[in-house]
Amino acid sequence: MPTVGFFTSPACRKHDMGNEHPECPERLDAIQDQLLSSGMEFVLRFFDAPQATRAQLERVHTREYIDSIYSRAPSEGIEVLDEDTRMCPDTLAAALHAAGAAVDAVDKVIAGEVNSAFCSVRPPGHHAERDKAMGFCLFNNIAIAAAHAREQRGLARVAVLDFDVHHGNGTEDFVAGREGYLLCSSFQSPLYPFTGTEELPDNIVNTPLEAGAGGDALRSLVENEWLPALEKFQPQMLFISAGFDGHVEDHMAQLRFNEDDYRWVTEKLREFADAHCEGRIVSALEGGYALSALGRSVVAHLKGLIGN
Repeated sequence: MPTVGFFTSPACRKHDMGNEHPECPERLDAIQDQLLSSGMEFVLRFFDAPQATRAQLERVHTREYIDSIYSRAPSEGIEVLDEDTRMCPDTLAAALHAAGAAVDAVDKVIAGEVNSAFCSVRPPGHHAERDKAMGFCLFNNIAIAAAHAREQRGLARVAVLDFDVHHGNGTEDFVAGREGYLLCSSFQSPLYPFTGTEELPDNIVNTPLEAGAGGDALRSLVENEWLPALEKFQPQMLFISAGFDGHVEDHMAQLRFNEDDYRWVTEKLREFADAHCEGRIVSALEGGYALSALGRSVVAHLKGLIGN
C-alpha cells in the first residue's frame, strides 16, 4: 500500500479572521474528526510542518510583498488586508507553517519517505498573487511547493492541478508563460475572482464550469482536457490545489460535486503519477466550508491517493 504523508501544524488552527468568517479554524477540526471516524489515521504517516523560510517564499512572492506581510502582522486585534482577508496575531505563523508544510512534503516525497502527501493547512494559498493577498490567502502554498521542486530539487517539469470552485488566479499569476510549469484548473464561472476565461499561454489549461454542473462534467474535463495535457507535458511531479467547495452541500458556490467525484479525480491523477511521475504527488488544502462535507471529501481524496 502506498504511504501517504499528512502534513499539518497546530499553528494553522490559530489563524482566526473573526466570528462568522467561513475560513475558520473548525475546518481543520472537521478534517481531523473524519480521519478518526473513518480509521484513516491508521494508514497515514503524520508530520508536523516547519515554517517556510524567506528564501522559499521569495521563489514565488516579491520581497516587498513579503516585507509588507511581516510588517502588517498585528500584535493584537485584526489587520484587514482586503475585504475577505485578515490577519490576527497568530496569522503570520500559520501562513509560514502552511507554506512550510508544502515545501517539507516535496522534500519527503522526493526522498522517498512517503509516496505522496496531503497538507491539511490554513490559510489557503491559490488566490495569493506574487505581490498581493486576496481571497483568504497570504502565501501561495502550492506554487511555493512547485517552485521548490523545480528550483531546489532540480525537477525540470511540474504540473499543478486545481479543482477548487474558485479560479486559482494567484497560481496562474505565477505559472503563466513560465518554463517547466503546467497548470490545469477547473472552477465555476462566472464567480470570484472573476478571472480564468481570458486568453492565456499554452501552459495554462483552464476548464470553467457553469453553475449547476455536477460530477459528470468534472470527470469529462479531466478525461478529455487535463489528462491529454499531462500526457503531452510529461511532468515529473504533480501538485494539487485541493479545494472542496464545489461540493453540493457547500453554499459558497453552485457546483454539485460529491465525495465520489473527488475520489475519482484523485485516483485518475494518482494513476497518471504512478505511470509517469514515480507516484509523486503533493496536495494542499484550499477551499471547503461546509464542515461535514469538507471532512468527508478530504477522506475521499486521501483514499484516492492511497488507491484502495
